[in-house]
Amino acid sequence: MTYDFRKIEEKWQKFWAENQTFKAENDSQKEKFYVLDMFPYPSGAGLHVGHPLGYIASDIYARYKRHKGFNVLHPMGYDSFGLPAEQYAIQTGQHPAITTEANINRYREQLDKIGFSFDWSREVRTSDPNYYKWTQWIFIQLFNSWYNKDNDKAEDISSLIAIFEKEGNQSVNAVCDEDVTLFSAADWKAFTTKEQQEVLLQYRLTYLAETEVNWCPALGTVLANDEIVNGVSERGGHPVIRKKMTQWSMRISAYAQRLLDDLAMVDWPQPLKDSQTNWIGRSEGAEVTFRVLPPAPSQGGARREVNSEEMEISVFTTRPDTIFGVSFMTLAPEHELVARITTSEQKEEVEAYIAATAKRSERDRMADVKTITGAFTGAYAEHPFSKEPIPIWIGDYVLAGYGTGAVMSVPCGDQRDYDFAKHFNIPIPNIFEGVDISEEAFADKEKTVIANSDFLNGLPYKKAVKRVIFELEKLEQGIGKINYRLRDAVFSRQRYWGEPFPVYYVDGMPQMISAEHLPIVLPEVEKYLPTETGEPPLGNATVWAWDVEKSAVVSNGLIDHKTIFPLELNTMPGWAGSSYYFNRYMDPNNGNDIFSREAIDYWQDVDLYIGGSEHATGHLLYSRFWQKFLFDKGIVPKPEFAKKLINQGMITGTSAFVYRLEGENTLVSKNLIGIDNKTVQPLHVDVALVNPSDELDLIKFKENPLYADFKDAEFILEDGKYIVGREVEKMSKSKYNVVSPDSICQEYGADSLRLYEMFLGPLEQSKPWNTAGITGVHSFLKKMWRLFHGGNEGAFLVTDAEPTADNLKTLHKTIKKVEEDIENFSFNTSVATFMICVNELAAQKCNSKKILEPLVLLVSPYAPHIAEELWSKLGHTTSIATAPFPKFEGKYLVESSKEYPISFNGKVRFKLELPADLSKEEIEAAVMANDKTQEQLQGRAPKKVIVVPGKIVNIVG
Repeated sequence: MTYDFRKIEEKWQKFWAENQTFKAENDSQKEKFYVLDMFPYPSGAGLHVGHPLGYIASDIYARYKRHKGFNVLHPMGYDSFGLPAEQYAIQTGQHPAITTEANINRYREQLDKIGFSFDWSREVRTSDPNYYKWTQWIFIQLFNSWYNKDNDKAEDISSLIAIFEKEGNQSVNAVCDEDVTLFSAADWKAFTTKEQQEVLLQYRLTYLAETEVNWCPALGTVLANDEIVNGVSERGGHPVIRKKMTQWSMRISAYAQRLLDDLAMVDWPQPLKDSQTNWIGRSEGAEVTFRVLPPAPSQGGARREVNSEEMEISVFTTRPDTIFGVSFMTLAPEHELVARITTSEQKEEVEAYIAATAKRSERDRMADVKTITGAFTGAYAEHPFSKEPIPIWIGDYVLAGYGTGAVMSVPCGDQRDYDFAKHFNIPIPNIFEGVDISEEAFADKEKTVIANSDFLNGLPYKKAVKRVIFELEKLEQGIGKINYRLRDAVFSRQRYWGEPFPVYYVDGMPQMISAEHLPIVLPEVEKYLPTETGEPPLGNATVWAWDVEKSAVVSNGLIDHKTIFPLELNTMPGWAGSSYYFNRYMDPNNGNDIFSREAIDYWQDVDLYIGGSEHATGHLLYSRFWQKFLFDKGIVPKPEFAKKLINQGMITGTSAFVYRLEGENTLVSKNLIGIDNKTVQPLHVDVALVNPSDELDLIKFKENPLYADFKDAEFILEDGKYIVGREVEKMSKSKYNVVSPDSICQEYGADSLRLYEMFLGPLEQSKPWNTAGITGVHSFLKKMWRLFHGGNEGAFLVTDAEPTADNLKTLHKTIKKVEEDIENFSFNTSVATFMICVNELAAQKCNSKKILEPLVLLVSPYAPHIAEELWSKLGHTTSIATAPFPKFEGKYLVESSKEYPISFNGKVRFKLELPADLSKEEIEAAVMANDKTQEQLQGRAPKKVIVVPGKIVNIVG
């Protein structure tokens, strides 16, 4: 019987679907194990062979845990909102829901062909109203919460209102806006309803505020930092500028310290933890207040005395001990005071500089350490201690979103400040007389000694910092402070294809729609572009107003601002739906609650999460934030959502290149390049047109519309062939090096694909794809099939014969190695172990069911289709999926005999096989009785016999 993998795989995929073999139960006496993949965005291109790498690894582990007796939850779904579908809708006029549905169907077809053990009854899609109803619900919970720093957790906004009513806000210790005005209980009660709502917005965990954002004019939307690459949009490569807009934001900054501390709770890769630590950016120092000096009289004379009501600039510094080295200040171009303090003489220069800076993203500005630009505002600030005037500049190396958007510049101690001062000829005082002020010495905080100030002279770093803070507090111009680089997350997008906000506006103030009326479903629109007046795409909707009496969405024409009000026009960002999906999988079909108490209490959290490291400071940080918020509210039982995380590596593509002679329509074969000293231009060519020997199919190449320019080209061949060049690159459609899993499954089978992807190398490492290499694992599967059938055409030959000692030894060393490999996620070495095992059993001519049945179970997580088929042939009527994993028994690896080298005067003369359990005396007796020993001695009595049990015997003559 031949190994007909296509028929076998189709058969068992159908069986799993019809019998819901991998459906997990929320009510089980078994111990739970939750295995999760970062769910994919369903693009129109479908999957290539790089995408399933993590899915195969998680599937192996999920199947293994089922064999180990666990109730395994292994779901899959789709992150189906997003910009690509919207851009396609803009280009074609086709609704994003239609293309998204088509893309999902394509993904599902591909995933099913690879044989994953997903519980498809739990599928979620972020664009499904039944799902985003709960995204909207979480948004409402955030809106109705504040962060109590005394209790270090989120609490209901009603508790804050109760404090305001009783004692005002003077004793409230909350995470809130920095410019909150103090008020009494009487003041609160005297406020209008709108004024009270405005105050509460300064405390809510999601709030409206004017924010500096990354605005992409071409896409008509705000972009997150991780959606920008090299200063342009990741999608389409369009320019991005900085712009102030009123946006919804979330106070992730409230959780900054907990996000840092709780990294110790999870088993995640250290590089990923380091990325989050750096992104959060905790630093200790002082916030210093510099008072802005009023303009000097136009005609000579001294400056006026500073009035306490004048403008002030706050800066955060980790080195307050360097304050006597401040020779200028630098503000971010976007700083709110720039327009107010700039003099008329400097206005034109400053405005031009601000306009130029707006075209650069924050990432570009942070990365560019060589370019020095700036502009003088014409204004001065007063030094807190010396009272000397300090010039105020603006420079794009200072970011409005980090710290206070202003720095006190110390050119004698900071390289960037030094370069800026030298470039603009700003004086550089040296306050460190007689002290090493090299960059290395200055960075050594334990050794640097501060000099040249009345109260700092000679103090070491730590004491100097404390003293400066003490003196600043006396002047009421500074306090000690902990700062975080982490900024509040902008939560608005000017897009159509995203979650609508459950928000309507009364007198300009946001109101939440009651949870019982969710979901608020996306309206139909004629165009997916912003309106002519610049409103987001939802501004094109004609039925997008909220009737508070009917609790329904109604026509815009009915808006009267009495009972019918306008709805929010922005939509939520892509990370909204992906920040809690792992919890929704626990009870995805629950229409009354986000999930039941029973489900969340049973599943608790994710035991194993597999996904890309590129999500370190995006999805993974936002998800941890939302999880902590839900934990504070008692909605989930754990503050972290995933115990263990593995970042799978990347499968890269082996690109193919043809070489065109520069300026000619001539293509030269790789090994002939340079013979005539002519320059060539390498061009990507579709790898589907190249065979395993790197030979280009010239006929198909000329027929392909992609290469129409070369239909009549001249080809310079070598031995009648055109040989392409090869280079390992990221697998990408643009590089024409994408390999579809469909073609691999068709030619070699899903089991071969699964084994080969694991065999390529360690899971966490990147590795190149080479289709030619898959023949090895495919041959192994055929060899394994023959082990059960006595050849390709043979009948099923497994018998009840008792296994030999060699059979048992081979089996149990395989069980031991495979179990260790799976537990350590070393899947590549397991595949090699299977190959060795099958080779040994074939050489032993093993056909014992007691050996081959456990072997099938060992292979099952890796190659489930062939395993199911062989399991069925072994007489089982149920799926192999939950059959117990074979148990390792060490006794079968204990050697029953030992081969001893027998030496005479230190030289080995022969070897002797003896039972392994003989005593020292018995070993000596057996050796001395052997004919070969007597032949060597020739009747002489040995002087000494040295026996080392288990190792050697040396006879001294």
